[in-house]
Amino acid sequence: MRELTFGFSPCPNDTFAFHALVHGLVNAPARIRPVLLDIEALNRRAHDGAFDLTKLSVGAFAAAGARYTLLRSGAALGMGVGPLVVAREARSLAQVARGRLAIPGRETTAYRLLRLAAPALTEVVELRYDRILRAVADGEVEAGLIIHESRFTYAEHGLVQVIDLGDWWERTTGLPVPLAGICARSDLDATLRVDLERAIRDSVQYAFDHPAASRDYVRAHAQEMSPEVCARHIALYVNAHSLDIGDEGLAAMQRLAGGAGQWYGYTA
Repeated sequence: MRELTFGFSPCPNDTFAFHALVHGLVNAPARIRPVLLDIEALNRRAHDGAFDLTKLSVGAFAAAGARYTLLRSGAALGMGVGPLVVAREARSLAQVARGRLAIPGRETTAYRLLRLAAPALTEVVELRYDRILRAVADGEVEAGLIIHESRFTYAEHGLVQVIDLGDWWERTTGLPVPLAGICARSDLDATLRVDLERAIRDSVQYAFDHPAASRDYVRAHAQEMSPEVCARHIALYVNAHSLDIGDEGLAAMQRLAGGAGQWYGYTA
């Protein structure tokens, strides 16, 4: 059977959602070889079409261009799921935007949202997402743009929220926050892409139906995350949109990413 590479993150929402697919628990048109990388690393690797399937930030869709086509299953979007800006003390977004601000990558959806909310942004420092809280707490930067499980743990570092960019997006657009989607290389056969989309949807449904099945796999990649944070992370980012983006979700992606390239492959 043909083997295909699938790049996704080691975060609990991905390992939970795709556990069944990579372990052969659902029917798939090929063997799936997982490659687990930080989301910004996945965004950068997509420039060269490194993986057959890959998770991509919606903020990276334009850079990926026509190399990838969005699949309707496996996405991360919803209400109340957006990135946060945090600092050591209460400040306005305009104030922290004038200082050094750590970001998890220039192609992340988080950074795209930040640039929309704070167009006067000055100096940004790229750090891996799990280093940002410490950099803010230690005074290396004035504020940080945080994603993933950091939204649950920033207070433990003595930090306060400056703005919830997800809330800002939802109030501004009335749409869910489109964080990331699963994309297939556009040079894959169209029938194969449809079959892969179905297999990913089946994997997400399997995860919902058998939530304990992926526990060891999730924990193996969750680094120092507590079981409670893992559970909150999964509950926040894996939802009905992960089964199918839906017309509203696709409209949100198109609103944020624009029409660059041929990534969407569907019309809302």
